[in-house]
Amino acid sequence: MRRSLALLGLPLLVLSGCAAPGAGSAPPAGPDQRPAFTQRAEEVAGRWRPGPQWRTGYVPLQDATVLTGDPGFTDETKVAFAAGWYRDQIRMPADAPPDGTIRFPDGVLRVPLVSAADAYAQLDQGDPPPCDGRPGAPGRPAGGPTVEPGPDAPVSTTAPTPCVPLTVTAARLGTAPVWTSRGRVDVPAWLFTVDELSVPVARLAVAPRAVGEAPGGAADGRQLPDGLVAAQELRAVTGNRLDYVVGVGACDGAPTPLLLERPDMVVVGAAVVRSTGICTAQLALKPVSVTLAAPLGTRTVLDVGTGAPLMVRAG
Repeated sequence: MRRSLALLGLPLLVLSGCAAPGAGSAPPAGPDQRPAFTQRAEEVAGRWRPGPQWRTGYVPLQDATVLTGDPGFTDETKVAFAAGWYRDQIRMPADAPPDGTIRFPDGVLRVPLVSAADAYAQLDQGDPPPCDGRPGAPGRPAGGPTVEPGPDAPVSTTAPTPCVPLTVTAARLGTAPVWTSRGRVDVPAWLFTVDELSVPVARLAVAPRAVGEAPGGAADGRQLPDGLVAAQELRAVTGNRLDYVVGVGACDGAPTPLLLERPDMVVVGAAVVRSTGICTAQLALKPVSVTLAAPLGTRTVLDVGTGAPLMVRAG
């Protein structure tokens, strides 16, 4: 599917540079911010009551299209991957394979799987737009007459439109690592070989009827206290380190990451110093890092703003 990021209904998103990771626990916040965060995080943790499927079923916490390593993106192939532009050069098997197995730390789950044809249909989101400004042949711009180089030749002032689809040349059933409500596990997936990339593109193969949905937020709907900001998504989990993104005002100071750690969950957010001057109404996305007292394991990471579990999206 086409993937886009829409946060809090704000009209414009600005991606910020990376904040320095913490060396130990989260750096201390101002005296008025940490108590307010702790109170809110305790309320969120107390309201978190997921259904039984959260601990007994399969609830993915990331997109169903997964890269299996470093793809070696160019600018154009990165756009094509994000937009879902593919062209197949093979006949996709239409028969569903036998049920697959997901091995969680606390048990094994058998799940029905979809065919390669069905997985590819979910992966492929259409064709790229025409290649505006690209020559169809040497010396002949697309859709126009031949123009010889010279002082009167037109000069393009914009970059060419990305228009390269990804070419699928093989498909096989395998697995891909996925963050779920029960930790990071290998999930059955169709692995599509793509000529333009150095690793296969995986599309998770679990049939929709066996895929659980993450519950909504556990917060009570109140706004965060002034000076606190919400977490938007997880970027990476490495041992006991969490990399995540918070949404701040465009003129706010650098965020100080904050967390509440419990044996069964972690609640995260950040504190900021608000700007006192006039500022545009934009949301800036800023990466931060915290170090937990122990590896995350199967614990849930909740946003202090909404109380919802954070999805994992690679930066």
